[in-house]
Amino acid sequence: MQTNKVFIIGLPRTATTSVCQATVQLGFTTAHTAYTQATFEQAQVIADTPIFCDYQHLDKQYPGAKFIYLERAPERWLPSIRQLLNRMLPNLQRNDGGFNPVIKRCYNQVFWPLNQQNLACDDFLLACYQRHYQEARQYFASREKDLLCIDVAKADSFGRLLTFLGVTDATVTEFEHINRGGKVTAWKQVKSPLKIASTRNGRVDGVS
Repeated sequence: MQTNKVFIIGLPRTATTSVCQATVQLGFTTAHTAYTQATFEQAQVIADTPIFCDYQHLDKQYPGAKFIYLERAPERWLPSIRQLLNRMLPNLQRNDGGFNPVIKRCYNQVFWPLNQQNLACDDFLLACYQRHYQEARQYFASREKDLLCIDVAKADSFGRLLTFLGVTDATVTEFEHINRGGKVTAWKQVKSPLKIASTRNGRVDGVS
């Protein structure tokens, strides 16, 4: 089984939670978001914030790491990401609180300039997706063995994940599609000793 770090670098609303649930079921310590150094030390698999923004830095920090880019069809991703960003926007733009600084930095960097007008524009959101995707593919262009690109809606995606992770004795055979309909809380319902906390009792330390 793969023992190096595995970073899931797909953008939000590309099934990061479904993949994290799968890696827990496959026996990997897993964190969905990471805001403390302890999280990075304890989890073998880490997704979402700040991974989708900081993967190039993490590649240098963790030699031998593997990376998974999650793709999603535009017609499915657009309404989902728009709903999420509209919900998050007030706390992403606040100067007197809101989300922690890591979340604000990552979302404002990838979806820059983040404002209500741009969130209403399909072309803007698709440009953000394509820019992020192309940057990742270009970064790993000479290292194809280190990057897996999958769309969990495709039938072969789970098998390709198993091969990439070096898992030969899996007891699960497909992704469970969760967090549908705009829901974002499914990870909280996952109960496993392999699930790694993203914060230190709700606090963020100097992971940025």
